[in-house]
Amino acid sequence: MTTEELQIEKNKLEELKIEFEQKNKQMWAMSEAVYKEKKRIEEQLKQMLSHKEELEIQKKENEEKVKMLWVQSTAIHKEKERINKLKEEVEEKHQEILDSVNYAKRIQSSLLANQHFLNNNLPEHFILFQPKDIVSGDFYWASKLSNGYFAIVVADSTGHGVPGAIMSILNISCLSEAVNAQQLLLPSQILDYTRQRIMEHMANDGSAEGGKDGMDAVICNFDFNENKVQFAAANNPLWLIRNNELIEFKPDKMPVGKPMGDVKPFALQEIQLQKDDLIIMLTDGFADQFGGEKGKKFMYKPLKELLISINDLPLLEIKNQLVKTLEIWKGDVEQVDDILIFGVRI
Repeated sequence: MTTEELQIEKNKLEELKIEFEQKNKQMWAMSEAVYKEKKRIEEQLKQMLSHKEELEIQKKENEEKVKMLWVQSTAIHKEKERINKLKEEVEEKHQEILDSVNYAKRIQSSLLANQHFLNNNLPEHFILFQPKDIVSGDFYWASKLSNGYFAIVVADSTGHGVPGAIMSILNISCLSEAVNAQQLLLPSQILDYTRQRIMEHMANDGSAEGGKDGMDAVICNFDFNENKVQFAAANNPLWLIRNNELIEFKPDKMPVGKPMGDVKPFALQEIQLQKDDLIIMLTDGFADQFGGEKGKKFMYKPLKELLISINDLPLLEIKNQLVKTLEIWKGDVEQVDDILIFGVRI
């Protein structure tokens, strides 16, 4: 082989060596990439296995929570059934009580002066009667007396609601006994006798004091032939509106019941009436009602001013104005007491 041919072969070997080295480098680079990819895949697999373990733990925790929730749900369902049963029982008892109170209202209403009786014996009049509850401690009662007078009682019994209503029935019973059985005629005598009977009944009420309940009341005996009215008042005043002026007749400061001190007779008072006089008998419920912007009592002075300002209106309109004023004043405030105002136009 010639020198030239040897040189050619040598050059080929050099080229092959270079090519081999390049390919070796490429293979090495590929091997590095494969190794890195392998490490990445192994790391991902490790993370996935770790995540799988976490998922398994979480799955078990969730299964435990589901079991607990199921137990709680079952307990809640049973409690709900128990509460619904109690609710039905309470509603049933409430309805029974409501039915009983409504029946008591019928009984109490039968003892009040009925409208037909009042219309046959009184001139123009109005009654604003608004119990706090279904039944009332306030009441109005009337009777035709043997001397031709017509007696009206407006009273506020101790308490309101059912206790007040029961007390009002006792009070009415004692008034009826004074007028019908004892044939008493003077308002003062009627209140004296009624107080005595109430104290006798209430002496056995089981309390240490005995007999402290009763009523505040005004009784008016009208004589429309002579155009006068005799009256007696226990704690509640009598108002007369004449010529746009309100005249207040003070009551005796003692109840129709056991007094704080000695038992004294009630005073007899008399008014000679004039045409268009307006007699107002009332309890304290209207004046004591809370309301207005400051949540205070209405009070007697504003009530007097209101009555003076509307006294020349027809009595039905006077009543409507009173009701409207009360509703605006009261607003969303709960009614605190029974309300009763009785007006008679001469």
